[in-house]
Amino acid sequence: MKKQVIGIVGCGNISDIYLKNLTGIFKDLVEVKSCTDLDQDRRVEKAETYGIEAVESLTKMLDDPGIDIILNLTTPPIHAEVDMAALSAGKHVFSEKPLAVSLEESTAVMKEAKKRGLRVGCAPDTFLGAGIQTARNLIDEGVLGEVVSVSACMACHGHESWHPHPEFYYQSGGGPMMDMGPYYLTALVNLAGPITRVSGMVNKAFERRIMTSPERAGDSVDVEIMTHVTGTMEFAGGAVGTIVTSFDIWKSDVPRIEVHGTKGSLSIPDPNTFGSNTNDLLLFREGSEAWERIQLTDFSYADNSRGLGVVDMALAISQERPHRASGDLAGNVLEAMVGFEAAALSGKYITLSEGLKARPAAMKKGLAVGAVWQ
Repeated sequence: MKKQVIGIVGCGNISDIYLKNLTGIFKDLVEVKSCTDLDQDRRVEKAETYGIEAVESLTKMLDDPGIDIILNLTTPPIHAEVDMAALSAGKHVFSEKPLAVSLEESTAVMKEAKKRGLRVGCAPDTFLGAGIQTARNLIDEGVLGEVVSVSACMACHGHESWHPHPEFYYQSGGGPMMDMGPYYLTALVNLAGPITRVSGMVNKAFERRIMTSPERAGDSVDVEIMTHVTGTMEFAGGAVGTIVTSFDIWKSDVPRIEVHGTKGSLSIPDPNTFGSNTNDLLLFREGSEAWERIQLTDFSYADNSRGLGVVDMALAISQERPHRASGDLAGNVLEAMVGFEAAALSGKYITLSEGLKARPAAMKKGLAVGAVWQ
């Protein structure tokens, strides 16, 4: 089996965990050859830390015939631009979330990939971890009976209290839904199937946010987007669901994700993690009197395993099978996220396209970390 070779574009904060895992636990499955970033010091520092090449530009990286996959860790507004450049150069591409900041951009990326016979993958890949996969297995084994409804909630008071550069989160392409929605919606699609129809209501509490982080205390940020987004969803399998993402809530104890069926309910950990971490996976069975804690013992990758999705894509290329964190999956999620606000503004339901036909395949039980899988 040919080992796929990866070039990384973007050496910001998120790149460290990708580089650590891809050159560590996944080193026998893929090879990271090089990285590039507009900041020379940053790309050189990452290259030296992880024993790879520092390349001076994206163009030079794309000219390298030894690179098979571009891992796109740039900021969301240029995800589609970098993806298109990679595809045009004949490279497969895996992007950080979201796939794009507009449906027009994501459609163009997927059309280009199809024309060239190339793969598009997209984060988050957290749904491939032990937490969501254990929940998926319980559902697939019929423990909950028929899934009837799902709910998700991500509630906080924004990033200006801690982030040194929070401006993007309040501009077009940012906001609580585009920032955190991919984790929650990707998990829900993995559990309940493709989203087929949405509606929504939106709001924002402040026209301007005052920063309180030590680096920027007293500075202000103009709020250009909706900071409280509520959506309802229909899933292909027949379930219905709700999601709330908000930067306007001071404190909330609402569960992250719950799935309810005819025989029981699941309370699911933070989908921005791969396993239980600070939260537990809980099951309530029909006839029970209390929640039961479920141990994450059957599935691997409970720790922070970012890079798992691009490795799965790399293996899938060699094995000639579909990859799990696919562009079609990310497209279904993006279409839903955009659809919530479109529905709120139009007062109408938004029917989604049928780009995603089914849930991605479940991960196999009992995998050894860093071993080949299908």
